[in-house]
Amino acid sequence: MDRVIILATDSAAETFEDFEHNDTLFAFRRLTADGPPMLLEGAVWVFVDWVMPDLSGLEMCRRLRADPRTEDAHITMVLERDDPEDRRRALRAGADDYLVGSVDRQTILDRVLALHPSLGWRGAGHVISAGNLRIDLVAERAFWESAAVTLRPNEFRLLRFFAENPNRVLTRRELIDAIGKSGNPEYLRTVDVWVRRLRHGLRQVGAGHVLRTVYDKGYVLDL
Repeated sequence: MDRVIILATDSAAETFEDFEHNDTLFAFRRLTADGPPMLLEGAVWVFVDWVMPDLSGLEMCRRLRADPRTEDAHITMVLERDDPEDRRRALRAGADDYLVGSVDRQTILDRVLALHPSLGWRGAGHVISAGNLRIDLVAERAFWESAAVTLRPNEFRLLRFFAENPNRVLTRRELIDAIGKSGNPEYLRTVDVWVRRLRHGLRQVGAGHVLRTVYDKGYVLDL
């Protein structure tokens, strides 16, 4: 099944249910100033409010275009009014198009479904580089310097999310949500097993203690 990630800065996005259509899953997530909360696997659409709690929508557009994970995403700016100058500023900041007024789940789906077939692949690039770590997304292989890291599928996806968010403490819940395993409380305990195996794989290739436990908070990849 194909996958389309829809990120929206509106807090209501947290309540939007995912949608399946013609063998494609449209997954909704809320986007904050901290960046994407999940692995971006598939086409990526972003709906950015003109006014956000922590920064302007224009600044969010600039950050998205500067982030390798979202530089090719389709960005729609949600304007508060149909003002020609606002439209020009949104497009200059990196938006592909715009909508006027508040948007709900159906409005977003209507826009994405109308244009989705022509998008092709969008989203993260084929290689992620972070310090001495290199991740080949096509081959699903990770390397520390020139040495291949032996990983199982869930551990590979966790490492990818760590590499996309280096030097940031990630909670168990964030890790589970990022790889699409939310909804089952058992995974909150299983994630510790995955991290332990991931840490072992990294040490086997000379990465040392780059994956650190932060007591009572989570884990951080120090790069």
